[in-house]
Amino acid sequence: MTTGQSRLIGEEKQMPEITTFEQFIQRILKIVFWVLIILPMVALPIFYLVYVLPVEFQCGFSLLNCAVKPNWSLALNMFNPAEMNPFSPNSFISQMGLGAGSTFFKSSTFPGLTFAAVLASFVIWGERKLLAKMQYRIGPQYAGRVEGWLQSFADLFKLLFKEIVIPAKADMLMFIAPPFAMMALSGALLATIPIGSTTYISNSPYSLLIAIALISFFPIVTLLAGWASNNKFSFIGAIRALYQMISYEIPLILSVLGVVILTHSLSLSQIATDQTKIWYIAPMFLGAIVFYITAMAELERIPFDIPEADSELVAGWLTEYTSMLFGVINLAVYIKLYALSSIFTLLFLGGWLGPPGVPDFVWFLIKTVIVLTIFILPRGFFPRVRIDQLIDTGWLWLMGLAFVNVFLAFMLNATGLL
Repeated sequence: MTTGQSRLIGEEKQMPEITTFEQFIQRILKIVFWVLIILPMVALPIFYLVYVLPVEFQCGFSLLNCAVKPNWSLALNMFNPAEMNPFSPNSFISQMGLGAGSTFFKSSTFPGLTFAAVLASFVIWGERKLLAKMQYRIGPQYAGRVEGWLQSFADLFKLLFKEIVIPAKADMLMFIAPPFAMMALSGALLATIPIGSTTYISNSPYSLLIAIALISFFPIVTLLAGWASNNKFSFIGAIRALYQMISYEIPLILSVLGVVILTHSLSLSQIATDQTKIWYIAPMFLGAIVFYITAMAELERIPFDIPEADSELVAGWLTEYTSMLFGVINLAVYIKLYALSSIFTLLFLGGWLGPPGVPDFVWFLIKTVIVLTIFILPRGFFPRVRIDQLIDTGWLWLMGLAFVNVFLAFMLNATGLL
């Protein structure tokens, strides 16, 4: 290779130079777009911590007593010092229904998207450090004085300012839509998961059914992303994801059916509270194993990373995604990891039930983090399975174990033992 050719290749890797005012405006708009998406995730928790929580503290966290109908006339007097007192239960924010007990706070901050996104960021860092220790490496070290704990946030800002590259032959609208569709599905999945007896976004009697329905949409979005990329590696990865879904989806549904039979309920809250005597991981051990394996396949984690197989397909259906489009997909995947770990905790580990004296959501998070770690561990020592091995395992062994688990649930229910 000549020097001129080397210089040319180096120049191709550089970010395109801004030579016109139109290009300058486009670059600024892209930065503003991502800042407007990320800023609320940072600003809302700070706002609630500094302004709203003191109001709730003054109310003794009696949210039902503090939650009154919005008084829109306060908007005209919001700059009145008496109304701006953050320690007053009658402040403008509380009267508007934006306190810590409001649906807006739950959806946007805790236990909703911001909390899940921050937790996912630390899970990414924890996974990298754990795998590094297993493989005698150091892992993240420099972003943050203690073990590189800020590395995930450093990666976020790096992706935030990188250029979004869309392939020339890709369907631009369909190419951009899947990352945000995956984030929307992950956010909707969080709305179905209670993390405490009174800590939830919504409490539907069919929350388990809704969660399973939302999970089934992810492979469809993956297929759309691979098709829209107009790349052979992406499309092959998407087709593999579809085959993978066929192998695990039915065992996944059957694995939770045993718990539904024992509780006679499709509500995750009811399922958790019914485990006061015994956690269902004991009688429904086979169902827990099947759910764990099928959830790993849903998450496309090693050894079931067949759609992304980097040694075969570059990055599979993710091959053409760069910058924050790639970042949004990864964030959605780790939020889904947290959501599936939470569902496992609710179904088999008693949810938030634990010794008294500690808030119930703290027990829930402790159990969920343990399940998260168990989901992460196989990445350190398992090789990737072949697609035919996964299909055989799903339709033969996992399906058989799931049916045995359902039969066992029927027997326990008929004999009155549970």
